[in-house]
Amino acid sequence: MRYKQLGNSGLTVSAIGLGTNAFGKRADAQTSTYIIEQAIENGVTFIDTANIYAGTQSETIIGKAIQGKRSDIVLTTKAGLPTGKSPFHKGSSRHHLMQELEASLTRLQTDYVDLYQIHTFDPLTPLEETLRCLEDMINSGKVRYIGCSNYYAWELMKALGISERLGLTKYISQQVSYSLADRTIERELIPLCLDQGIGIIPYFPLAGGILTGKYTETSQAPAGSRAQTDPSFNRFLTERTLKLSQELHQLALEHGTTPSNLAIAWLLHQSVVSTVIVGATKVKQLETNLEALDLSINNELMEQLNEISADFVYGEPFASYRI
Repeated sequence: MRYKQLGNSGLTVSAIGLGTNAFGKRADAQTSTYIIEQAIENGVTFIDTANIYAGTQSETIIGKAIQGKRSDIVLTTKAGLPTGKSPFHKGSSRHHLMQELEASLTRLQTDYVDLYQIHTFDPLTPLEETLRCLEDMINSGKVRYIGCSNYYAWELMKALGISERLGLTKYISQQVSYSLADRTIERELIPLCLDQGIGIIPYFPLAGGILTGKYTETSQAPAGSRAQTDPSFNRFLTERTLKLSQELHQLALEHGTTPSNLAIAWLLHQSVVSTVIVGATKVKQLETNLEALDLSINNELMEQLNEISADFVYGEPFASYRI
């Protein structure tokens, strides 16, 4: 395993992190626990979850699985996306965040999280309120570092500016969709993060599985795939993304590797990326994804990968979760 600093902070994280969105949903508790154990055994220290994953089941499963291993991992969770229909059940107000942090800590069976992330920008809550609340969480010892997710570049810069002006702890990371199938953040967000020392944590590094090559048609989803269990995912299956998948598959064949490893390795070579969140529903998937750490990308291959994905710098993001 390789390790990096998360942005310009002192927090060290594994170059590949474990995404747990499927735990309690597409992977049962026993399988999920085994994946966590194998991840830690292979040097993965960064475990990413959220209060809404699998209707809170992800946090509950992780809480049980990490008993006796808490000091070996960097545990991160999030809050902000809707947990119910009430107006009190979403956003980044002090009321909602304090409530959700306590609930997450209970489910995770821990008294602190290493990184607490605001899941998306809240247009109805002043950023100063959110940032002062996060500062209080840090002062209480229940949160050690803070980050954001799904912020636009101007929203992140505004938050950093407010923290600077008020002497508050700053965000050290931004979790966002980033892959060969979504390079839109290269236009504004990445230059900002490089300038301000913010670490990027990509989610959907394999475009939800599209870059693995498992999808060959826009209308037919493989059994057990995300597109089958979550019909809304089918909006990502387009001729454009499938063409990229086919071209990536061809490059992988030429270099004796897999499309997944090539896509992850491309992200690992981006200096702004601190850790790549990779999900798994089977231990074999985890083991395969970890092989990307050993894959070297020379200048010629990097140019080829950039070329086949150049169209994805423009247009709409592959994924962005907002309220």
